[in-house]
Amino acid sequence: MNRFFRRILPLLAAVLLASALSVTAFAADPTEEPGTKMIECPDCGGIGACMDCCGLAADCPACGGENSCPTCGGSGYVESPSRFYNTFWALLPPVIAIALALLTKEVYSSLFLGILVGGALYANFGFEGTVLHVFHGGIVSVLSDGYNVGILVFLVILGTLVCLMNKAGGSAAFGRWAQTHIKSRVGAQLATIVLGCLIFIDDYFNCLTVGSVMRPVTDKHLVSRAKLSYLIDATAAPVCIIAPISSWAAAVAGFAEEGQGLNLFIRAIPFNFYALLTIFMMVGMVVMKVEFGPMAAAEKNAEERGDLFSGPNPYASMEEETEEGRGRVLDLVLPIAVLVVCCVIGMIYSGGFFSGAGFVEAFSNSDASVGLMLGSAFALVFTFAYYLLRRAMSFRDMMGCVPEGFKAMVPAILILTFAWSLKAMTDSLGAKYFVRDFVQSSAASMQMFLPAIVFLIGCLLAFATGTSWGTFGMLIPIVQNVFSMDNPLAIVCISACMAGAVCGDHCSPISDTTIMASAGAQCDHVKHVSTQLPYAATAAAVSFVSYIIAGFVPNAFVALPAAVLLMLAALLVIRAIHGRKKRG
Repeated sequence: MNRFFRRILPLLAAVLLASALSVTAFAADPTEEPGTKMIECPDCGGIGACMDCCGLAADCPACGGENSCPTCGGSGYVESPSRFYNTFWALLPPVIAIALALLTKEVYSSLFLGILVGGALYANFGFEGTVLHVFHGGIVSVLSDGYNVGILVFLVILGTLVCLMNKAGGSAAFGRWAQTHIKSRVGAQLATIVLGCLIFIDDYFNCLTVGSVMRPVTDKHLVSRAKLSYLIDATAAPVCIIAPISSWAAAVAGFAEEGQGLNLFIRAIPFNFYALLTIFMMVGMVVMKVEFGPMAAAEKNAEERGDLFSGPNPYASMEEETEEGRGRVLDLVLPIAVLVVCCVIGMIYSGGFFSGAGFVEAFSNSDASVGLMLGSAFALVFTFAYYLLRRAMSFRDMMGCVPEGFKAMVPAILILTFAWSLKAMTDSLGAKYFVRDFVQSSAASMQMFLPAIVFLIGCLLAFATGTSWGTFGMLIPIVQNVFSMDNPLAIVCISACMAGAVCGDHCSPISDTTIMASAGAQCDHVKHVSTQLPYAATAAAVSFVSYIIAGFVPNAFVALPAAVLLMLAALLVIRAIHGRKKRG
């Protein structure tokens, strides 16, 4: 299965769903037409008016007094300059990046080569156009985006907070406390899972917070960083996608038809097999003490040799300079608690809670980038004041943690920047339109198998693009056009969209959640991806079969227990095989 995910082309996703779905209505927007080559006019942004005179001056030399954009003639759209736009070549950049990352174990060059291929395709292999698009249309563009910058600021502040807690002795004190209260490797891993499930507000916040808190605990009990990063990743997106109060619920609500969002999300939870089975599998394997694949080797190295990394530590520069016994548990717990509270307040603030919106409405309209950035900034100020009042650190030492925290997050920032740039390349090549055209092309036969097919499409599309939100944002409207929401199969397919998107996001080396899970655990990114893939693939395979069952019996009281029993059977088989290998 690991090789399957490495080699299969995302094109298979389009071909499979092309044989299953049908949508006949298209919007007047030319980009919504089948086979479109049209993009928004780069000069007027789709408005159609002359930007020099804003469509008002009769004597404007740019538009000759016509008050319309001279580039698009007032239509707001122009034909893409790339002859590869809206073709299967649009999926080549992420395929190259993912394949190289998994084969060479080197993520930076792999992502950059994927970006370079995307730039070359956009520029029709012209040298100047390729260079300009890679930097101006890719790297500079994503670093100019306010949402992305907010996430990077959040990362830097989190890195600073972690450095502060380490130097103040909070992390070491928590580790000493955990050593007396959490007495086993199983307990350390279960505590990580519980904390991950409790922090369900946002996957970014989950990854970095759980990693900061649990690293000293799992290190004390010789749990490998690869296993910690898996536990973090498996309690990030899979938990957020079944939590009604989360940034993910808000995103799904935004993609659904007017007024149906939250209701649709809640009705889909019992059919979100991948998320539910991932949590069940994770707990089952910890309790049964069973590992397989590359993770088994990483865990063996950690438990028997004390080698937590099974290779280089990319975060080795972040040293913990503490005096033994100086810190207190409160030095870690209080800043983290304030961080949680401030980020929740920041999220609802960004959604208009303090302007009169209700709590649920504010969360639905929240901007995760703004909320997390503001929340973490206030938490950082509080932490500075608290450590000064407690005389835990000098002001000079605290200021020294700012560049140290930034340096600690450089690997995650680099990978995120390249991953965002790669997505910008696929967007500029019209990859989503290519998939959509296949999705909307043929007759709706095999309805009972649609949930399983939609799930598989979501997996492969999210794996190739590294974005779950973009995937279910594309697939949910299609499913809503195919089915009436009164049809029980519609809810199963909606849930399959979300589950598939989360599965692909969970597996993809270019997913920002996967990147942040690596950063939170301070684990080598490629090591995290390669050890996690067999686990995620197992949950995906059981989910695929479960969606076939749900297609014939779209009843949660039947399908969900059947899915759990299938996963339990898979775990028992894995344990039997693992036990036989140990005896052999």
